[in-house]
Amino acid sequence: MTDSLFGNPHSASASSQLASRRIDDTRLQVLQFFNASPDDFDVIFVANATAAIKLVADAFRDQPDGFWYGYHADAHTSLIGVRELAQHGSRCFANDGEVEQWLFSESTKQENGLQLLAYPGQSNMTGRRLPWKWCEEARKPCLSLRQRFYTLYDAAGLVSTSHLDLSDASSAPNFTVLSFYKIFGFPDLGALIVRKDSGHILRQRKYFGGGTVHMVMTFDQQWHAKKTGSLHGCLEDGTLPFHSIIALDSALRVHADLYGSMENISRHTRYLSAILYDRLTKLRHANGRIVCKIYSPSPSEHSVGAIIAFNLQDSTGRWISNSEVEKLGNVKGIQFRTGGLCNPGGIANCLDLTSDDMRQNFAAGQRCGGENDIFRGKPTGVIRVSLGAMSNLKDIDTFTKFMDEFYVDHGPSVGTTIAPPGLARLQQPHFVVEALSVFPIKSCAAFKVPTGMAWEVRDRGLAWDREWCLVHQGTSVALSQKRYPRMALLQSQIDPSRGLLRISHNIEGTAQKSLDVGLGRFGTSTQKLRTCDRYINHESSVCGENVDVQIYTSVHIANFFTEALDVPCTLARYPQGALRYSNIRRPASQRGLETSQPRSIMLANESPILLVSRSSVNRLNEQIKHNGGVGKAVTADSFRGNITIAEELVGGQAESPYVEDEWTCVTIGDKTQHSDFEILGPCQRCQMVCVDQKSAQRREEPFSTLAKTRRKDGKVWFGMHLCLTSYSGNEVVKIKAGDRVVPQIL
Repeated sequence: MTDSLFGNPHSASASSQLASRRIDDTRLQVLQFFNASPDDFDVIFVANATAAIKLVADAFRDQPDGFWYGYHADAHTSLIGVRELAQHGSRCFANDGEVEQWLFSESTKQENGLQLLAYPGQSNMTGRRLPWKWCEEARKPCLSLRQRFYTLYDAAGLVSTSHLDLSDASSAPNFTVLSFYKIFGFPDLGALIVRKDSGHILRQRKYFGGGTVHMVMTFDQQWHAKKTGSLHGCLEDGTLPFHSIIALDSALRVHADLYGSMENISRHTRYLSAILYDRLTKLRHANGRIVCKIYSPSPSEHSVGAIIAFNLQDSTGRWISNSEVEKLGNVKGIQFRTGGLCNPGGIANCLDLTSDDMRQNFAAGQRCGGENDIFRGKPTGVIRVSLGAMSNLKDIDTFTKFMDEFYVDHGPSVGTTIAPPGLARLQQPHFVVEALSVFPIKSCAAFKVPTGMAWEVRDRGLAWDREWCLVHQGTSVALSQKRYPRMALLQSQIDPSRGLLRISHNIEGTAQKSLDVGLGRFGTSTQKLRTCDRYINHESSVCGENVDVQIYTSVHIANFFTEALDVPCTLARYPQGALRYSNIRRPASQRGLETSQPRSIMLANESPILLVSRSSVNRLNEQIKHNGGVGKAVTADSFRGNITIAEELVGGQAESPYVEDEWTCVTIGDKTQHSDFEILGPCQRCQMVCVDQKSAQRREEPFSTLAKTRRKDGKVWFGMHLCLTSYSGNEVVKIKAGDRVVPQIL
């Protein structure tokens, strides 16, 4: 690409002809890679495997008499979606036996009408490989009906670590789909490999795009003449991704230089997956319970790909949240996939989920990509680890050590569990407010309330806390420090007397700048700030929830934040009078007879106020040191609490870490002026606590140690959510550093 000029292949220029020649050469190399004769097969380049499936589905939909569709339960979602286009109905085959019974049935072979059978070469969930012979069997109906029965073979998962051999055209699928990135890593490109004797089906597709027709008339006569030459010539719509295809040419050559053949990769990954499978199978808790519930077949006993799907159970047999495992994996630099894996049939079969179960889970809030992944005692997804050509034994050692360190219960150890109920009652510690922090802009740095300054507390939390956020200008999604750690370097100062919010940054590579925004709403700011206070109503996504916000229209504001973060974003504000409620409520067992009502919040994730104990931070740092994290102590700021409390210790009295776990409410203030706060429950933590709030650098701690010492019900907890017990809207509640904190336990 640095030495040559490539142009649109639909032209006669020299650059275009060069691109055409390279595409033709690469097309042949692809066929040779799969041992497919160019006399029997053609390659159609598409965006990905799903695009190839859709191309076939559209062509079958456009047949004059429609078609019937059958698919295996282990099919990827993209294969399942074809059923919506099948005019003569569809059938999901629950298992291999149902497919074979249907294939070998004489009545099936004598049915009239076009039929399409689709299945994966390898389950993308369990790695189980489905029979190749089905494609060959589908070719055996009597000659008069043979051209009415077709197979769609999803080879995307299979070809990543196994050779696809199309040398015997008579037994090959009619249509084979795949993605090249799963083989080579790059480029992001897909292909549809078509048996030429099946190409007439695709030629009857109604849609046509640029480059696939000889002539088109658009006015008084709406007529066109499709290309009649090569199959790919009439199906590759528009300009081909010719740079990606040229990159594919390089990928094929480099792949051969590195590995020799797919057979070498297959042997290598089969060896590694057998070792990993054996190690995961042998993991046991101290009481003998298994750690991993594995859904993939044993690589030593079955034809299976180099992937293993499983779920984790604690020593009591309860399921561990997959999203929590993934969070810790991210912290430790281990990449795997969790969830439904776009394989709903496989998930339903392996997890014993009925259709009613899945509907009820959806109604209860389960969503693709959501963190709630255990409903009514059952997981809704799995963990999948995949091995490839570049995997090695060190990778397996790293992963199994990770599993053993964090998810195997080796028996009691000192300081590794959440304090048992009742312990807090015996210690009776005395606490004061050490510091107050307000986070005006969600996920940005805190404004430390000056010592001695009383700060107003409202029903939605501390005044001006998380009232603003930054939203991506393209997607309107609120930015999070989890994805953009440099947000920690955006400092805020609140000056209530002047009605100003001042934001500044001193980010490496940019000059230090500041921006003033008025605290007041429409018509209350000075002339200088008026342009900063114009905003429009808009809907934004905040932590997966759609929230109405008012987006600032000032170009100056957008440029300030975009330059600071190197992300196209701007400022938004929570509308006055809008209602958004916390989903955190104290467990019923701790509420006594009263009912804890949902609490209103601004742009906070879960609750109006977060409380963090200095004693608990100190204990955590002791545990980090004990676990080998010397020099990796964390500050209380890492947990981004609004109220940090510290113990008043007398005469060598020991600290009482995690005593707040047992609190149900607290009173803050002195005898003459105090306010009551309700404890809503513990704060579930994520890997965002690993962002250093001073440098914005990611690290393993404290989440790594929290995952060992503060895990309960499969989740990691630190800090407590709270809110005002009652708030009329007319009263003014204020707290300050130094106020006494008196806890209560029901």
